[in-house]
Amino acid sequence: MGVEIERKFLVKDDQWRDLAPGELYRQGYISTVGNTVRIRVINDRGFITIKGLTQGISRAEYEYEIPVEDATQMLDTLCQPPLIEKYRHKIELNGLVWEVDEFLGENRGLTIAEIELKSADQAIDLPDWIGEDVSHDSRYYNSNLTKHPFTRW
Repeated sequence: MGVEIERKFLVKDDQWRDLAPGELYRQGYISTVGNTVRIRVINDRGFITIKGLTQGISRAEYEYEIPVEDATQMLDTLCQPPLIEKYRHKIELNGLVWEVDEFLGENRGLTIAEIELKSADQAIDLPDWIGEDVSHDSRYYNSNLTKHPFTRW
């Protein structure tokens, strides 16, 4: 079984900005009730992801590449608006990869850093640009940002 163990943090400044270029992500959700079904397009690649219920900072996760044409059509016809659009910057530090998401559209102004861990109790060194831990705040789940965009808080 695939398992995602992830912590999320607000980003407090731009010290990270020169550490990695960003890629444009466009994603939407077919279902956010119970298990989550996400469709994503990154450049010319499409993905479908199924995530289980969050338990602490862990949850089951299964992700599969699908034809980008199918993913684009699903985003445009099956996913709940608004779609999530963001630039993702992958930054390697101390043997781990930080994913810094700069949100666009209805979530503009929000920047979140995520880090995937091998265990829920794994110790990590936080870079200076990391702010508040929001791992347990469901408002910051991408699936919830479609229903309650950051610009409307």
